[in-house]
Amino acid sequence: YHSESVIFRFVMAELSETVLLSVLPSIRVPRSGDRVHKDECAFSFDNPESEDGLYICMNTFLAFGKQYVERHYQKTGQRVYLHIKRIRKLKEDDNSSIGDPPKKKPTRLAIGVEGGFDVTAQQFEYEETVDLFILPEHLFIPRDGFSGLPDVVRERISASIDAILAADSASRKQEIEAWDGEVRQVSKHAFSLKQLDNSLRIPPCGWKCSKCDLKENLWANLTDGAILCGRRYFDGSGGNNHALEHYKETGYPLAVKLGTITPDGADVYSYEEDDMVLDPNLAEHLSHFGIDMMKMQKTDKTMTELEIDMNQRIGEWEVIQESGVQLKPLYGPGYTGIKNLGNSCYLNSVVQVIFSIEDFQNKYVGQLEKIFNGAPSDPTQDFNVQVAKLGDSLLSGVYSKPSTENVAGDDDLTMEEKGEQEGIAPRMFKSLIGKGHPEFSTSRQQDAQEFFLHFINMVERNCRSSSNPNEAFRFLVEERIKCIASDKVKYTQRVDYIMQLPVPMEAAVNKEEIAEYELKKRLAEEEKSAPPDLVRAKVPFASCIEAFAEPEQVDDFWSTALQAKSVAVKTTRFASFPDYLVLQIKKFTFGLDWVPKKLDISIDMPDELDITMLRGTGLQPGEEELPDIAPPLVTPDEPKAPMLDESIVIQLAEMGFPMEACRKAVYYTGNAGAEAAMNWVMSHMDEPDFANPLVLPFSSGPGSTSTTVEPPSEDSVATIISMGFSREQAMKALKATSNNLERAVDWIFSHIDDLDAEAAMDISEGRSAADSVSESVPVGPKVRDGPGKYQLFAFISHMGTSTMCGHYVCHIKKEGRWVIFNDQKVCASEKPPKDLGYIYFYQRLS
Repeated sequence: YHSESVIFRFVMAELSETVLLSVLPSIRVPRSGDRVHKDECAFSFDNPESEDGLYICMNTFLAFGKQYVERHYQKTGQRVYLHIKRIRKLKEDDNSSIGDPPKKKPTRLAIGVEGGFDVTAQQFEYEETVDLFILPEHLFIPRDGFSGLPDVVRERISASIDAILAADSASRKQEIEAWDGEVRQVSKHAFSLKQLDNSLRIPPCGWKCSKCDLKENLWANLTDGAILCGRRYFDGSGGNNHALEHYKETGYPLAVKLGTITPDGADVYSYEEDDMVLDPNLAEHLSHFGIDMMKMQKTDKTMTELEIDMNQRIGEWEVIQESGVQLKPLYGPGYTGIKNLGNSCYLNSVVQVIFSIEDFQNKYVGQLEKIFNGAPSDPTQDFNVQVAKLGDSLLSGVYSKPSTENVAGDDDLTMEEKGEQEGIAPRMFKSLIGKGHPEFSTSRQQDAQEFFLHFINMVERNCRSSSNPNEAFRFLVEERIKCIASDKVKYTQRVDYIMQLPVPMEAAVNKEEIAEYELKKRLAEEEKSAPPDLVRAKVPFASCIEAFAEPEQVDDFWSTALQAKSVAVKTTRFASFPDYLVLQIKKFTFGLDWVPKKLDISIDMPDELDITMLRGTGLQPGEEELPDIAPPLVTPDEPKAPMLDESIVIQLAEMGFPMEACRKAVYYTGNAGAEAAMNWVMSHMDEPDFANPLVLPFSSGPGSTSTTVEPPSEDSVATIISMGFSREQAMKALKATSNNLERAVDWIFSHIDDLDAEAAMDISEGRSAADSVSESVPVGPKVRDGPGKYQLFAFISHMGTSTMCGHYVCHIKKEGRWVIFNDQKVCASEKPPKDLGYIYFYQRLS
């Protein structure tokens, strides 16, 4: 403790009853529903392990570092705080370790296997000190220093302290899941595995180990179907090694972890290869024992999830990085690492880039004191406070210092050489920004691009009429639609924040190598041998730009000139160029089995980019505009109540989707077939009303329904108006999204060109923006404009098979060099993989 604390402790011995009795009325015992913050300061990332510990208000249960506890007292008058200070220490070796061989350094992301974490690895223990701290006297009273008080006073204080210490922390209630940190290879046994014809059938649930009756961490051997428990982990949890013993007795190499089987795959382990592996024939191998992979659901943690749970306690960088490249760690202002909270690498990468941009630095860090002084009574729930806190902590360098954490077996490296940082753990920020969101409120992996847009939306909502840093990203898109039959045109504009760049695979420059690879791959499958080394398609950046600029045909376009459906051609251009251009490579798609997958491509992204040629021109001399007439609610060639193709509905329903969602998918895709309907399902399945009944826009006819929508709340209307839109536009957006504010904000930014088309809103829910009929540009958010020449300054990369799994890192150019931000580790980048990025950030050249 600091010297002044020592002085206070001498005073505590003579502390009068009067002082404690004066604060007694403000001391509360946490009740059900109270959020108890005891891991993270509301205004900084100080925690119980920080140098001065953490101070928890015993009335509001908010936590503060030493720097902010007095601010809370001055603002609220709350005088009494529970002070918690923890010191981390390595557990001392006991006598049982004498004579043991030296512990090996972990080299792989694995537990209880060769090269993985040793089951006897050293672990940490904590020395915790708990005091009562009273302001303005600055008095510390030890937890055991209440013996001279009346029983009723002592019991009241002790009950509060015990309840605070026992309560679940508000920041740790979400279950931690994990990202896949290691690419798995196809097992050499996958194509030649022999399975015993023993008529054994494995039930879909209710499993237990055949040797010890354990019901968790169970593995089914894919040769004989034996169900046995897995290995014991280094912390004593796990199984009793019976599955491993079975392999040693029989030599049967592959086993699948029960509870991880889903239509997308499962955990498969090869004992002979001593690694987690892929089994392309897994569905066939499981069906041998009566398991229908398509009907199975996940009920147990995967090995990756368990492994990363362990890593979060003992460090993970050296284990995941198997390249052996020693990168130079960086520390100081602007080089602060962020701890992975389980599946938060997408968030970590995005906010590192965001706070490398001056507009966001000025808005939140530059106005830190103003934001903190204006904080509400619960600053943990205030967006501006938490964003300012995050930005200040990333830029200040206070938390950018080598970790004091030691990793067992790594005593040959200093903490600074390892590159491990104390960093920050933004649990409060993650919880707040994900609150109420169907995806970001979970611990599942997310798409970094979707989170970027979600963050932008949150900034919009909370800026009100103040300066808005989103203007750095915001630009206008010009869409030109030409009716082929009438030769007339329509120009519309909408706001966007990301340029989505298509990937024309047909433009790959190494087609011959790819064809040779595909041939070898087919031969390997026929011969049931190991597949060849992957050949990555190399697509020129210029081809991607050409694909973006390519005219797009719009079928079933309602031509106001013809008052009938026609074919149109749409071209997309920029109506303005932003200060920072965010460019997303559209490398994620759906496979034939409707499972999201990633195109494995390499694009030669330029360091300097000129998109001047993509600037829109607006209405040109000689062009004639389409009449500004809204289409009829029911076009002449449409039945008033279309009949749904029930065979497609049933086909979708059999895949497990809600019946009403299937009906909507078939309706909105015009009975165009199962593939079109499935595309609609995959695009809308995350919407809150996905499974709501189909409501047709007709007032009569078979199957029609009518509903009365409650008027939007004035708070929601006011929120949208504060973003620069009119009241009428806000009402339309809320009406189109059943008064859901979050969806209304998303809708209003993606349908700006529709806002003045009164009737179009009711029929365009299942159509693209190209079907819209409005040409006016409403007065909306402010946009900047300038030359279309840019320089690359950051990019976010993704490792894994889809955005829903894998791992994100980001590279940012700082002080003339590329820096890699990989969660908690920040290093100088040796070879930034600019050709493999997912989201690129370009800054306008001055």
